[in-house]
Amino acid sequence: MSSTAVDAPGNNRLVIAISSRALFDLNDSHRVFVEQGVEAFSEYQKAHENDVLRKGDAFPLVEKLLRVNDRFGGEQAVEVILLSRNSADTGLRVFNSIEHYGLKITRAAFCGGASPYRYVTAFGCHLFLSTEGGDVRHALQNGVAAATLVAGSQGSAEDDTLRFAFDGDAVIFSDESERIYKQHGLAAFAENERASAQLPLAGGPFKGFLHALHNLQRALPEDACPIRTALVTARSAPAHERVIRTLRDWDIRIDESIFLGGMPKGPFLKAYGADVFFDDQRQHCDSAAEHVATGHVPHGVANEE
Repeated sequence: MSSTAVDAPGNNRLVIAISSRALFDLNDSHRVFVEQGVEAFSEYQKAHENDVLRKGDAFPLVEKLLRVNDRFGGEQAVEVILLSRNSADTGLRVFNSIEHYGLKITRAAFCGGASPYRYVTAFGCHLFLSTEGGDVRHALQNGVAAATLVAGSQGSAEDDTLRFAFDGDAVIFSDESERIYKQHGLAAFAENERASAQLPLAGGPFKGFLHALHNLQRALPEDACPIRTALVTARSAPAHERVIRTLRDWDIRIDESIFLGGMPKGPFLKAYGADVFFDDQRQHCDSAAEHVATGHVPHGVANEE
């Protein structure tokens, strides 16, 4: 694979925010916080601030994301920002660990116990990954693609290619068609998609992130691009046509499209080598997490109480 540097994509920089508990394994210190309170947690972090944290569920993804900058001569085509409920004082251990692993993360917000989601928009982030479901929901409500990381396999392809996988309805697309399926069944859903094949679907919460990824792909030679995308959906023919025409209308290229017709997604995600998969339905996330890192997107009809 070519390592020739290319020009950075101008204002099309990809910005991703990640929580400290997604980046690193903070289970021990979080247990202290839950069982003994803020003061004990603060003392624990200070006492261990020189102890390197173990890698968390999102660490392999972040490593690959930052490595994309090598293709742009080291310029920041991709930036990762740390958002944490820690205070700056207790967060020193986190930054010490970032330095230990050589991660080029320089911007952060330490919120002293408050939710950091409010800084996602201020930093201009396209995606927010966290282990806190409430923070993720708030980010989605503010128009930012966001997902709750589901603990599971960190397995992905052992190369530099960054592979994103997305469910379709309620993730890339709106949940308009999924609502028909939930309310009226599969036959009504299939008939609606057949009748609406020429009508593009509305965008879902991850449309903007997918568009930013696509812009980054366009800035790189197609035969040497380290980013690949895949749509992995339960849809099947004839419901495939509307999806294809919608992406064409958006002028967004998906590298691989897998229409499973209800088959389990996990084995296909493993075969694809996904670094992360995003889905709105928790049961699909739990299944996928047995094979690849997975983010639950708490959006749409499947997540309404």
